[in-house]
Amino acid sequence: MGVRYSSLSLCSPTHQNHQSFRLATFTCDTKQKSNFSFYPTDKDRIFNTHYRRVSLFAITQFSICGLHSRIGNLKCGRVKEMETRQGIATKEALNLQSVDQDLVQKMVYDALVWSSLHGLVVGDRSVQRSGKVPGVGLVHAPFALLPVSFPESHFREACELAPIFNELVDRVSLDGKFLQESLSRTKKVDPFTSRLLDIHSKMLELNKKEDIRLGLHRSDYMLDEQTKSLLQIEVNTISSSFSGLSCLVSELHRSLLIHYGERLGLDSKKVPGNSAVIQFAEAMAKAWTEYNNARALVLVVVQSEEHNMYDQHWLSSVLKERHNVTTIRKTLAEIDAEGELLPDGTLLVGGQVIAVVYFRAGYAPTDYPSESEWRARLLMEQSSAVKCPSISYHLAGTKKIQQELAKPNVLESFLLVSRFLDNKEDIAKVRKCFAGLWSLDDSEIVSKAIENPELYVMKPQREGGGNNIYGEDVKETLLRLKKDGTDEDAAYILMQRIFPSVSLTFLMRDGICHKDHAISELGIYGAYLRIKEKVIMNEQSGYLMRTKVASSNEGGVAAGFAVLDSLYLT
Repeated sequence: MGVRYSSLSLCSPTHQNHQSFRLATFTCDTKQKSNFSFYPTDKDRIFNTHYRRVSLFAITQFSICGLHSRIGNLKCGRVKEMETRQGIATKEALNLQSVDQDLVQKMVYDALVWSSLHGLVVGDRSVQRSGKVPGVGLVHAPFALLPVSFPESHFREACELAPIFNELVDRVSLDGKFLQESLSRTKKVDPFTSRLLDIHSKMLELNKKEDIRLGLHRSDYMLDEQTKSLLQIEVNTISSSFSGLSCLVSELHRSLLIHYGERLGLDSKKVPGNSAVIQFAEAMAKAWTEYNNARALVLVVVQSEEHNMYDQHWLSSVLKERHNVTTIRKTLAEIDAEGELLPDGTLLVGGQVIAVVYFRAGYAPTDYPSESEWRARLLMEQSSAVKCPSISYHLAGTKKIQQELAKPNVLESFLLVSRFLDNKEDIAKVRKCFAGLWSLDDSEIVSKAIENPELYVMKPQREGGGNNIYGEDVKETLLRLKKDGTDEDAAYILMQRIFPSVSLTFLMRDGICHKDHAISELGIYGAYLRIKEKVIMNEQSGYLMRTKVASSNEGGVAAGFAVLDSLYLT
């Protein structure tokens, strides 16, 4: 049901065209129902206390602000103004145009120190082994220097949608026939989706029931500038990343505004509390408890090289510190080599019982370079361990299912309402946030997309950023598909392109501050736990804000297109 930042990603920049953008560079040369919180809460204070306790860096409690005066001023380049391809921004969200350059220098330095002290870090791709060995080649995660302004009413709307989408994903996952039929054409032309469907079919044949169903989701939105509507980009049901680092960015922005807010005319209390990692850990711990084996572990399925490992380690750390639940990290290949399925369905990996399988890999074809990885995925699905996500939850999050659910009357019709959503108000809320979504067998919409390709995005059944097709490439791809006359069109969906407002932003990457025009995407986390017919947990669980240069089509942070951000509610 979605697209992983149909438009936003996070590590080193790739194929971005900055020549037509405003760019300023400062180079440092010092060597249940909606459970959102708009302001600090008891849970937020617990979160802050926890972070101070478990972070190896956050040992001292002194203020980092003011250090620049003792160490020396930063040498920063002059700001050069250039028009963006999309024009001059009409609204400067936080009026950054007037921010004094000396003040920016001080905030840049303090932000870099804060990030280092508090673990807002990723592996530096330029350093060998930084994606394999913790502590080697650390660099601050890409982030915006100041939060992006966002209407509180739309933030509230997005938060209220989270429990509804949690429930919808669960209900769709139970309808095996709907999943198989909706993806039947895609299966013929998409080998990756076909293999996932094969595993799903095996589970249906075995009548495999998931009595404990755990979902850690993220629904992504953009605020359309013209209509002022909050429109959904996608729902992520597998590897919903940045629950750990997103909380840190919110705290970084609060810290900066506490010290500099008066000079900026900003209030730190307008940055909403973010406890995503705590709530994700709580949901996972409850699932572990329901498995009812005190010796069992949580298995985190990871890629062989992971530069975003620290976001994952934050979740593992909170699980251990707050719930005394131990995690182990294994690749799919390692699980194939070390995994064993006992007659009663118990999953052993390296001789240890696994209660919960948490996927931070397995969402892309590149995660399955051989049959070994597919054997591991099937082994885990056959087991009694709680899967996050199960194969049915995984399929429920595909782009094609998102498009099928957006069809007229699918949510509204009586029969499907009884299967998916019961509440008419909930249906209306979901329908309101759907952007235009179409299958490529709709010849009328295909013709419109060929005529005006800039108004559409072509999306394959992929996650992780860097997969979508934009602009003239949409036209060329559609014309090629029409000429070929094959079923390859079933591998894609068409989506209305959303045009959010553009604002001036300071983007931090590799210790350098770029001043540029940017757009943002809001992700709302949701945690869902169901034991047979009983819902144990269904909550909005924090948020993720990602910001990217307005010229970039893609937007994944880990894929190198975007930076982490937070909200300033207006």
